[in-house]
Amino acid sequence: MSSPVVASLEGKVAIVTGAARGIGAATAMHLAALGAMVAVTDRDADGARAVADQINGGGNEALPLTCDVSDTLSVEAMVREVHAHFGGIDLLDHNAAYTDFRTDLGAEDVDLDTWDRVMATNTTGGLVLIRQVIPLMRARGGGSIVLISSGSASIGEHRRVAYGVSKAAIEQLGRHVAARYGRDGIRCNMIAPGFILTDTAARGVPEAGRVRLAEQNPLGRLGTPEDVAAVVGFLLSDSAGFINGQVVRVDGGLTISPRLAGLE
Repeated sequence: MSSPVVASLEGKVAIVTGAARGIGAATAMHLAALGAMVAVTDRDADGARAVADQINGGGNEALPLTCDVSDTLSVEAMVREVHAHFGGIDLLDHNAAYTDFRTDLGAEDVDLDTWDRVMATNTTGGLVLIRQVIPLMRARGGGSIVLISSGSASIGEHRRVAYGVSKAAIEQLGRHVAARYGRDGIRCNMIAPGFILTDTAARGVPEAGRVRLAEQNPLGRLGTPEDVAAVVGFLLSDSAGFINGQVVRVDGGLTISPRLAGLE
């Protein structure tokens, strides 16, 4: 997928959470290629370091940091370190998320510990991040935030009730930020990916299911982490300067597919 026309991110400081692999890793590398200095953050310290090493090896600048977004103190410490190292923060991509296909079930039988962990990571973690970065963005004259949602936020799944609720909540959080802080020059948008072929997705969905999802998609394929990263880069850039509070579906048309709805 070719990237949209994107203004340079040269001189901008970006935080990407969940950046050790998958969509987060692809996004961190894409933002660096656009010129941003990137804080590569993840619970997986070795994974974050590997992505940062790849960025630094390509001549761009990245700082690997260990951060558990479900832990408020961890988030606060990470943001302080990014600010101290780079001197400011301009961009945030909250990509870190948690789900468990084994225990995130229906409303009657979802494991409540799983529910709490999903909410703490996907939703409360986003709130804590935003609370930390908004004053720093305001001090720089503005900034841009992207929150990664999911198609699960707007469809009725038979399973993963916690995940779907957490992603619907992150979209509402994003609309709040867009409405309240737009006058401070801070934009906030959301991306709702469809099925993206990451390592985690491949482990959670059998090959036959992945084939079926590709067949149902109007484009006839599954999404890639780079498909999502390209849109994150666009929304964070000044090229998207009048886009605020929107949910962009990066799903190849899956959610509007007549095949998915059983109409074809």
